Amino acid sequence: MIDTHCHLDVAAFDADRDAVVARATAAGVVGLLVPAIRPRTWPPLRDLARRHAAAGMRYAVGIHPQIVPELDPDELAGDLTARLIEAAGDAIAIGECGLDGGTGGHALQEQIFRAHIRAARATGKPLVNHVLRAHDAAPRLLREEGPVTGVLHSYSGGADLVPVYRDLGLAFSFAGPVTYANARRPIAAARAVPDALLLAETDAPDQAPERHRGRRSEPAFVANVIAGLAAARATTTDAISTLTTTNARRIFAGW
Repeated sequence: MIDTHCHLDVAAFDADRDAVVARATAAGVVGLLVPAIRPRTWPPLRDLARRHAAAGMRYAVGIHPQIVPELDPDELAGDLTARLIEAAGDAIAIGECGLDGGTGGHALQEQIFRAHIRAARATGKPLVNHVLRAHDAAPRLLREEGPVTGVLHSYSGGADLVPVYRDLGLAFSFAGPVTYANARRPIAAARAVPDALLLAETDAPDQAPERHRGRRSEPAFVANVIAGLAAARATTTDAISTLTTTNARRIFAGW
């Protein structure tokens, strides 16, 4: 199993980060992708991923759209595309980046998103996208700045948008909501995704699956997400585990 999106560098894991990684390994997780959320975290995240490389931890450099209103002036200084390219180094992706309709600074969000798309195109690295309540604007920017490959993490769009993003070169990753008892939209979307574009994640520490709902999520719980995808697609957990692991290795060169 590969957890294609977890934030193991955040404070929620400061007390037991090594134990969390060990539990993931014990659960059968062979890869972890930790995307950055702001520039000042890029160097320590790189160091964290290198320390846990044997456990399959890899990283991405980017700016989360929900952080945009909080960014310090120095984090926005200079040519962001060039800074992303320089910082990418041995990162396996560019991101987390994108658009969040519930967060302010929409014009700045778009400007920053464009810089990430350009960096992904220049480096040939996949783009890790956060798109929430912004599915009207995101495809337009991706068309204008692309083409790129990458993933829509914790996909929040409906089944009807799957062909739109598929044609833009993106895969679809699902997190805890696909396991929720009242889930309809994520299940319908999961059923619509082509086999070759399906991925699994935890988005830890957020979006814990149903079995752990209300608690801090962690990468070991990707097994529950895979079970939810298997139920949605009427297949076995082994089949989804193999499929999503194979896809992650193909889309993100580095495992």
